[in-house]
Amino acid sequence: MKSLFALIKRNTKLFFLDKGMLFSSLITPMILLVLYATFLKDIFYDSFAQSLPEGFTVSKSLIEGMVGGELVSSILAVSCVTVAFCSNLIMVQDKVNGARKDLLITPVKKSVLSLSYYVATLINTLTVCFTAAAACFIYLAIVGWYLSFTDVLLILLDTVLLSMFGTALSSIVNSFLTTQGQMSAVGTIVSAGYGFICGAYMPIHSFGDGLQKALSFLPGTYGTSLMRNHALNGTFNELADVITKSGASETDVTAIMNGIKEGIDCKLSFFGTEVSVPAMAVIVLCSTAVLIGVYVLINALKKKRA
Repeated sequence: MKSLFALIKRNTKLFFLDKGMLFSSLITPMILLVLYATFLKDIFYDSFAQSLPEGFTVSKSLIEGMVGGELVSSILAVSCVTVAFCSNLIMVQDKVNGARKDLLITPVKKSVLSLSYYVATLINTLTVCFTAAAACFIYLAIVGWYLSFTDVLLILLDTVLLSMFGTALSSIVNSFLTTQGQMSAVGTIVSAGYGFICGAYMPIHSFGDGLQKALSFLPGTYGTSLMRNHALNGTFNELADVITKSGASETDVTAIMNGIKEGIDCKLSFFGTEVSVPAMAVIVLCSTAVLIGVYVLINALKKKRA
């Protein structure tokens, strides 16, 4: 255990000592927040406004709160994975500069070294993502705060869960990387592509039927929807109350809310079967467990070959 804790401390310290890696990890969520708020806020605002029944109006603060919740959920869902890939580059750097070989010359077991990379990456990712979450909460407080204390806790728990998923995924991918060029290529691909395939940049509902079915097999899709449901839960409850007070029947309220939720991927289905919010959490959790198992298997096979 002493070796494990020492390696975790070493890997964590290397991440924070590398100013370039730390800065790029911290600045990415902030840049996304600025870009979303600058270029996509009006588009999302118009989309929410048009989804309401004709002749029905709600406060600007409520719509901005809904827009803010969608933006925040997208940023955190993407950051938990992309930051994990960035902070997990310590594993690849140790291969490139020969530090991994030096560590394995010592009595440290390969399994302990691999576990230290995972835990250190998770700690680093959570540090950055919790910082990003704090910035997102400040943004929501400015544009429209409708989150309850429970909603905040659930968002933070989602951040932990998605960070574990992102760390497991990055550990598998990075275990095959051996050069600086491969590191850069994978980082670019993940940063550019993950937001689209998980439904963070564009709702999956807006894609074609075939692509929607294909993306329904990816756990990241449910991770984004899970985060979005919790980030928008307060605004959904407020909107439902406003519509009810306007005289709409319970059936109409349900239909309106379901339409809005489907349009922004808060309601997902797997080949016609609706996936509940608890089921989304289970899917991400089980996928994380499977990925961790694959990571352990990869290291075990490498040990046998060696």
